[in-house]
Amino acid sequence: TVPEVSAICEATGSAVPDEGAPYATVDDLKGCSALALGSPTRFGNMAAALKYFLDGTSSLWMDGSLRGKPASCFTSTSSLHGGQETTLVSMMFPLLHQGMLILGLPYTNTELLHTQSGGTPYGASHLAGNDSNLPLSEEEKRLCQALGKRVAATAATLNQIR
Repeated sequence: TVPEVSAICEATGSAVPDEGAPYATVDDLKGCSALALGSPTRFGNMAAALKYFLDGTSSLWMDGSLRGKPASCFTSTSSLHGGQETTLVSMMFPLLHQGMLILGLPYTNTELLHTQSGGTPYGASHLAGNDSNLPLSEEEKRLCQALGKRVAATAATLNQIR
């Protein structure tokens, strides 16, 4: 979770959220072995708060902290054609600049051939519906798990090599 972005220039939020998961920090990214980056879709793009957070990671780019680490992306949309793939790609751009190794879902995950909800070769996705209350489909669950396993296995392999 990252802090919300305020439309009021002088507004600042608490460094620790009142509820929910703690906010991610640049140091969290620096210390990670792999990254699974998620965002809701906002007009075919990642949420502004995530973009703002990623824009603040230039220190990691300068020292190469993320170079060679595996990364994947996931998203959720209200409509089937709400921009799942463009959102995933928008999240990949800063990760590529950081030198991360982007992992998607190969078509050996046959759910990609049959899903009527979420799931793309660019990463895991979920069709949440107009009211954002649809549960994950069985195909979406399997694709999420497959992507997570792929990232974890890649990180484990790279850590053995280093």
